[in-house]
Amino acid sequence: MQTVLLNDFKRQWSEIGEEVRHAVEAVGASGWYVLGAQVAGFEQDLAQFWGLANAVGVGSGLDALEIGLRALGLRCGDRVLTTPLSAFATTMAIVRLGGVPVFCDTDAKGLLDLEQAEAVLAADPGIRFLLPVHLFGQSLDLDRLAALRDRCGVAIVEDCAQSIGGAWSGRPTGSVGRLAATSFYPTKNLGALGEGGAVLTGDAELAARVRRLRDYGQSAKYRHDEIGWNSRLDELQAAILRGAMLPRLREWTRRRQQVAAAYSAGMRHAGVRLLRPTDGEASCEHLFPVTVAPERREQFEAHLKSRGIATGRHYPILIPDQQALAGVRVERHGELAVARRLAASEVSLPIHPQLTGEEVERVIAAVNEWPAEGPTED
Repeated sequence: MQTVLLNDFKRQWSEIGEEVRHAVEAVGASGWYVLGAQVAGFEQDLAQFWGLANAVGVGSGLDALEIGLRALGLRCGDRVLTTPLSAFATTMAIVRLGGVPVFCDTDAKGLLDLEQAEAVLAADPGIRFLLPVHLFGQSLDLDRLAALRDRCGVAIVEDCAQSIGGAWSGRPTGSVGRLAATSFYPTKNLGALGEGGAVLTGDAELAARVRRLRDYGQSAKYRHDEIGWNSRLDELQAAILRGAMLPRLREWTRRRQQVAAAYSAGMRHAGVRLLRPTDGEASCEHLFPVTVAPERREQFEAHLKSRGIATGRHYPILIPDQQALAGVRVERHGELAVARRLAASEVSLPIHPQLTGEEVERVIAAVNEWPAEGPTED
C-alpha cells in the first residue's frame, strides 16, 4: 500500500521537471549567477502576484524575518510581541538581532490572539514591534490587526511563510504590516528546490534598505553603508520559482482548497476537531490541522500510519519551552494555556496539490474509522 505523503516531491517533479531544466539552462547560458535578470524578474512577478509594490529575494525565510526587523529599526534590547506557536525561526529572528521575544497566547485556531495582544500593547507601550504569524495558511483578522497597529503604534512584520495566497475579506496577508516575510522552503506552497525567501512591502524606501542589507549593506559596489548580510536569492532558485512554480501557484492553491473542502465535508469523527478558517478568511491551505485528545494523539497517529497515511505535528513544543532559549531573556504573558493545548493535541493531515481523489477518500475514511475511545486495534 503506497503511503499518502504530507508532500510528494517526486510527483511534483513529474509536473515541473521540464520547466526546471529550461530554467537551469537559461541561467547557465546567461553566465550571470547572482542577483541578475532572473532574480529581478521573479521579484517583479512575485510582487504582482501578492499585490504589493516591492518584493526582495533573500536567502531564506529566517533571513527575510531578520532583515525585515532590522530594516524597521530593531536593536539589541528591543522587545517584540509574538506568538509561542510557530516554527522556531519566527523567534530566532528576534533573538539573533538581540531583541526580546514577548509571548502572548493564541486563539483556538492557533493564531495570535489579537485581543490579548492589544491588551498587552496597551498596558506596555515600551513594546514597539509586533511579529504575528499567519499559521497553517490561515489569515489573522486583518481589519483587527490594522486597528491594533493604528491604536498602539507598533511596527509590524507579518510572518507569511505559510500564507502566500491567503487573504482576509479579499485583502492579502502581509498587507497590514510595514513589511512581510515569506519562505520558499520546499514544503511551502511556493517552494524552491532549496532555500530561499523574500521580504515584501509597499514602501519603496524600506525595499531599498532591504536590498542593501541582503547584499553586505552595500548601496553601490564596494560602498558599504551599514553592516548587512550575505543573503541573496540566487539566480537558479529565482529562475525555477519564476518559470516552474509561480505560474502554477493559483492552480495548486485551488487544488489544496478542493482537498480541504472534501476533508471538511467528509470527516465526521466526534473526537477529531478540524481547525478551519472563520468567516472572512480565504485560507491557502498550507496545512490541514486537526486536534484530538492529547492522551490519544499517539494512538491516532498510529491508526493513520497503519492505513498508510502520513501525519505531522505543528508544533509539539512551544517556542518559549525550547532548550535553545534557556538562558535567553524572554517574557511571557499568562500561562499560554490555549497554545499549550494545541501543541499537545494537533496533528497535520496530508494536503498538497498532487493528492489524488482516491487518496483524499482514503484519508477521510481512515479518520472516520478511528475507534471512538480506548486503544486502537493496531
